[in-house]
Amino acid sequence: MSQSVAVEDYKLGAGDKVRMTVFNEPTLSGEFSVSADGALSLPLLGDVQAVGKSPVEIAKIVQTRLSDGYIREPKVSVEVTAYRPFFILGEVTAPGQYPYASGLTVLNAVATAQGFTPRASRKVVYIRRSGSTAEETYRLTPDLSVRPGDTIRVGERYF
Repeated sequence: MSQSVAVEDYKLGAGDKVRMTVFNEPTLSGEFSVSADGALSLPLLGDVQAVGKSPVEIAKIVQTRLSDGYIREPKVSVEVTAYRPFFILGEVTAPGQYPYASGLTVLNAVATAQGFTPRASRKVVYIRRSGSTAEETYRLTPDLSVRPGDTIRVGERYF
């Protein structure tokens, strides 16, 4: 039941940071953040819509737009340098927003939030995936993964 996200399948969202490298063009290369409205503000090109697109798709879009009158045969690469945070609430000691790290599991997220409270249910958790409107129930297993932007809720157990 592992839900890990392959790097090439990762879709950008507001709050992600990317490093764009345009080969032999240091003034066009740099670190950029996806804004709240879902765009990357890039030199020469202005805003490029990024939400829901993979880093590879963004690189192709930028490459196409740069080759249209700006640079002959540009080579562009885009990589994620910082993922949007995840949120954890409910029966954990320190609920809140935390930075996402690649390979994060729900148990790691709970540890980041200083562990379960004494009343916490240790059998199931509720996760609302980024972009979804509904929470889903998951059995708490050691390999249950967290994705950037997820909201995890640890419920209360009933005695």
